[in-house]
Amino acid sequence: MRRRLRLLAMTALFFPAVAIAQDAPPLEVNVVGGTNAVTAIAVPAMPTAPGVQPGLGRQIAEVIASDLRSTGLFTPLGPDGLGSYSQDAASAPAYATWRSAGAAQLVAGYVEANGADRITLACYIHDVSAARELTHQGFVVAASDWRRAAHKCADTVYSRLSGETGFLDTRIVYVAETGPKNNRTKRLAIMDSDGSDHRYLTLGDSTVTTPRFSPTGDRLVYMTTMGRRPRVMLMDVASGTKRSLVPGLVLTFAPRFSPDGRNVVFSMAKNGRTGIYVVPVAGGPPRRLTDSVGADTSPSYSPDGSRIVFESDRGGTQQLYVMNADGTGQKRISFGGGRYASPVWSPRGDHIAFTKIAGNFRIGITSPSGGGEKILTEAWQDEEPSWAPNGRFVMFNRIRQGSSGQTNLYAVDINGGDPRRLPTPQDGSDPSWSPLQR
Repeated sequence: MRRRLRLLAMTALFFPAVAIAQDAPPLEVNVVGGTNAVTAIAVPAMPTAPGVQPGLGRQIAEVIASDLRSTGLFTPLGPDGLGSYSQDAASAPAYATWRSAGAAQLVAGYVEANGADRITLACYIHDVSAARELTHQGFVVAASDWRRAAHKCADTVYSRLSGETGFLDTRIVYVAETGPKNNRTKRLAIMDSDGSDHRYLTLGDSTVTTPRFSPTGDRLVYMTTMGRRPRVMLMDVASGTKRSLVPGLVLTFAPRFSPDGRNVVFSMAKNGRTGIYVVPVAGGPPRRLTDSVGADTSPSYSPDGSRIVFESDRGGTQQLYVMNADGTGQKRISFGGGRYASPVWSPRGDHIAFTKIAGNFRIGITSPSGGGEKILTEAWQDEEPSWAPNGRFVMFNRIRQGSSGQTNLYAVDINGGDPRRLPTPQDGSDPSWSPLQR
């Protein structure tokens, strides 16, 4: 809400609010607290060949088990409390043994040295009940990147057993917050999806918000303050180099990449109005897409790049609108009562996630036409949704009510279930989920 209020306060300087009659709200569906069937899956410690760091097979199994547990679809058994097995048994396990342990599925494998500083992780998935192998795959990584091999194995398991695309071998960028509620130090931070390999990308010498990954995950756009002016910045993740996306003294904010990575759509306050613009990443003059009497902001492309969803208070309150990528065909799609903010299109193209403000702040989804609204969370203040690359999970930040203003990251399954908290070393807000790593 803090970012939202700042944004509204800033845009309100440039235009008056205009009120119009609103259509009758449609039925709202609440799926908070729904449950998914879970599968008991054995994840024993993997055997390791000579030349591999001792204990690495157990560490890999621990990461795989943690990843699978986080999906809400599996109850991992092990690696603690499960027996060991030989490398040959990874492809030909004693199914009766694992059946007696209560497992319906089994993740087995082994770790071998592959040259001086590389390893190979063999990952097998077995249907214990049917006593057959479902699939297997090998991953070759630098020895120091063993966690990535574990995430990839977990993604293989998740994909084979759920029918969904994997999402565990990903990264998360967010705003790390420290300090008192009314005087926060904010830094960009990046980590793996399970909270490991955490590092900071900025020093905290200026306020940063709304970091967003490029489609390839190697660049970011975000907003920072320069001389008390909001500015959109472009950053290379690996090197940390950054530059202003739009030169000059104009106010720019709420950026997001196009699906092909060639353009950035954003908001700009200019000549007394706040509209949505698009500019090439390589540079050039911004092109205006909206020119309403209200504040148009928070744009997000459809996955095919043909349309853009955004929020606007041109009708007197924050609502969701969809338009063609060239700015034509602007149409309101939210009519559920209350206010709607921070929309983002699903990677599948079938849903738009949003923040709904009606008393408290909740995360919801709707179809691109505005039908089938579902509320996914129920807390005091949930906002800033971001999609997992498979379009099944939505990440967001939750602010705790009270004087602390504690802010944490959560993810929720769009099919129902309780949100799970993502581990961060301090408070976190404004999350963005990367595409699958290559």
